Amino acid sequence: MKTPVKILFGVLAATVVTLLIVTVVLVTSGFSNGELKAFSFDDAFSHNFSYQLYHHLWISENEYIRKTSENNLIVYNVETGETSVILGNASFNSVNATNYIISSDRKFLLLESNYKKQWRYSYTASYHIYDIENGRFVTENELPPNIQYIYWAPKGHKLVYVLDNNIYLVYEPGQTAVALTNDGKENEIYNGIPDWVYEELMLGGKYATWWSPNGKFIAYVQFNDTEVPTIEYSFYGEDQYPRTMAIPYPKAGMKNPTVNLFIVKVDDPDSISTELIQVPSLLASSDYYFSWVTWVLDERLSVQWLPRSQNISVISICDFKKSSNTWVCPKNREHFDISETGWIGVFFPPLPVFTSDNLSYYQIISDRTGYKHIHHISDSKEKAIPITHGNWEAFYIYLVTDEAIYYTSTEYEGAPGRRHIYRIGLQGHLREKQCFTCNIRKERCQYYTARFSHKAKYYTLYCYGPGLPIVTLHEGSNNREIRILEDNADLEATLHNFEMPSEKIGKIVQDDKTFWYKMTLPPHFNARKKYPLLIYVYGGPSSQEVKPSFSVGYSTYLASTEGIIVASLDGRGTAYQGVIVMHAINNRLGTVAVEDQIFAARKFIAMGFIDEKRIAIWGWSYGGYVTSMVLGPRPRPVKCGMTLPPVSNWEYYASIYTERYMGLPTKSDNLENYKNSTVMTRAEQFRKVDYLLVHGTADDNVHFQQAAQISKALVEAQVDFQAMWYTDKDHSISGSAKKHLFTHMTHFLKNWFNL
Repeated sequence: MKTPVKILFGVLAATVVTLLIVTVVLVTSGFSNGELKAFSFDDAFSHNFSYQLYHHLWISENEYIRKTSENNLIVYNVETGETSVILGNASFNSVNATNYIISSDRKFLLLESNYKKQWRYSYTASYHIYDIENGRFVTENELPPNIQYIYWAPKGHKLVYVLDNNIYLVYEPGQTAVALTNDGKENEIYNGIPDWVYEELMLGGKYATWWSPNGKFIAYVQFNDTEVPTIEYSFYGEDQYPRTMAIPYPKAGMKNPTVNLFIVKVDDPDSISTELIQVPSLLASSDYYFSWVTWVLDERLSVQWLPRSQNISVISICDFKKSSNTWVCPKNREHFDISETGWIGVFFPPLPVFTSDNLSYYQIISDRTGYKHIHHISDSKEKAIPITHGNWEAFYIYLVTDEAIYYTSTEYEGAPGRRHIYRIGLQGHLREKQCFTCNIRKERCQYYTARFSHKAKYYTLYCYGPGLPIVTLHEGSNNREIRILEDNADLEATLHNFEMPSEKIGKIVQDDKTFWYKMTLPPHFNARKKYPLLIYVYGGPSSQEVKPSFSVGYSTYLASTEGIIVASLDGRGTAYQGVIVMHAINNRLGTVAVEDQIFAARKFIAMGFIDEKRIAIWGWSYGGYVTSMVLGPRPRPVKCGMTLPPVSNWEYYASIYTERYMGLPTKSDNLENYKNSTVMTRAEQFRKVDYLLVHGTADDNVHFQQAAQISKALVEAQVDFQAMWYTDKDHSISGSAKKHLFTHMTHFLKNWFNL
């Protein structure tokens, strides 16, 4: 027998500065044979509690392709309801495939196997080409192993791939590949794929190669790292001597990679030509970044550039001139976006979405009030026409047609953590706006993403919470729900056997500032009792932790079994509340964002149900940095912290990220704030706190150097602390080490809380 969904209303005591709202996240429980189980530590790491999604790709206005759980590749026609198998699992499994890519003409498949991870996004793999029409694998001129990136042309079945940092083109499967570059070299020259810093912090992906819409041209970026300083660390492995790993890694203020954008004309294999695209003159004479390429037509593209300071974005629209066989980027088609208060965009610069006139575009940029909204841009950013407005932010533009813009935003009910899907009409003067998701499954679903067919005739909604995730298929003309694709009924049945915590989202208002928080509350929560509190923090610039998304994990275990309240707060510097909030940390990391976590601890105490003598904090990466900084100030409400792969000194971290928020570590810029924001200068203040320091020795992102410097400073100050190093583990501390890490954290935490 199932019990109804439980909703926890505003049971927490309100203070003068605290406003609690009824937007409550729920993890519900029922009962099995009259008894409920506690959610255990092992449950937190069990795949039995992972929710399922419905992975598919729209390949036409009414069809999508997907891989079934049996590894059959199928195409589903929404209009007819028919399913056709384009590749059976026998063929898929015969090459140990784990992924696939279909050619745009549906004649060929790429089957991926031998996945080998490199950095966060990049990996190498082997690929087999399958001929769908003839039902066989293409064995002539098979693709080489260890390919770094591969993709079909948007029309037909030409194929581009990157191997050993060089780009190759295959005109017809089975033909010999044509080399488009030949100067690629490990750790020095990267063609068509980014180096470490661009992959992690500018492009957010593994490729820097883009087909034009009809496959006539290929744009690619070359990254030259020959002058970039190298980070080296030991990888111990099992051999008699450790290996030395070396990665070109520009830290704050150091030499960055040199980037060049090239366009290759590939429509005729007998006359392949390559041309360098010029950088806008405003940026060309100093350090600059390439940001992205957006193809508009086969013979028109836009390129985004940034100065090293990242407070200006330049979109340059370039055209191919057939008469001279050259690309021209006129100055009168350079569009500038300038931020007076901080960096451009949220984390990455916003991308343009071009209209059918192939020259104007829509883009999410800050309006005059400092909130990010959709604007229509034709001549210049100064003349941009706002399409949306209000004290909320547009998040992402999914699709632009002649009739409408489809996008997601934080507008509904003024909660910045929510995501709802909207359509705003482009016909007529009223621009009618419609929310697809605001009034469906209102308790279960408040955080959505979507996938649209090519012109929005159909779309798929992905609800990520606060209730169990659900995926549904809809008709675009009237938003009718056609079918449920995944409802996680099995997970729901499993959870009904457990005594689960409740989650609650609220806000604290003080001095015209609003701070959103989320709490995971133990079962049978009683506001008259006193509970230990663990604050989980990330708190990095442009981030957001407080959102109504479903999750079951470590916090669930702590609340359900150990009776610990787990809370998070989005302080200043976090995103989607306007640039006044987000840019509050500009040029001063380690200040107001840290103050806000201390402020939150005090306000949580004031709610009346927190044991003020049992408050701890933990965080990973930037959150590890904030954790360390929170423990320093006196008087301190938090006296216990667990810091996992933390930054300790911003001069040790990557240039693109660090300088975006801190400028340069020079006397003429922001050196003083760099020096004042290190963890090591606070070593003496750690004497009366319990501190756990964790790091992986093979962390390519936040280097082990960061934790080593904290350790050295604490030892020199004769401060007692605990430390755990994970040999050969990167920033994620994955595999068997993950459970070991959380076991150690749990012992440390329970000892502090006297549990």
